[in-house]
Amino acid sequence: MEYTKGNIGRVFTVRIDNKENLIEELENLATYEDIRSAVFVLLGAVGEANLVTGPLEKIIPPEPVWSKLEKPSEIMGIGNIFFENEKPKIHLHTSTGNQEGVKVGCLRGENETFMVIEVFIMELSGISAARMFNSNKGFAPIQFNNNQ
Repeated sequence: MEYTKGNIGRVFTVRIDNKENLIEELENLATYEDIRSAVFVLLGAVGEANLVTGPLEKIIPPEPVWSKLEKPSEIMGIGNIFFENEKPKIHLHTSTGNQEGVKVGCLRGENETFMVIEVFIMELSGISAARMFNSNKGFAPIQFNNNQ
């Protein structure tokens, strides 16, 4: 285990509108406001989305299992923002549900807001961290740049 500590910095309340791409809008905001470390929660609805709903097997690096949401679904999520290669990287886990059932997974790639998604971002100040891709693990874990 590794860790670092900091404080809550700026707080953002964000509205993502109908047909907007949630991930792209959060990346754009993080770039514009220079949000380099943050945690966020959200609620609303998606019209379409792609979720990774788990690995195929318990091996590293994992082979993702993809699920496509093609019908409007309610959404709740928690995620974080850290930079990877000088660009914001959104890591977002969500639960979604509609008349067909519930799915839980990591929202990635193409997606479309339905009606509205409200996001509440808490910037983390005093933290020096970034995502660095690890080819052995198959993903980009958070790396801390401190001497604690």
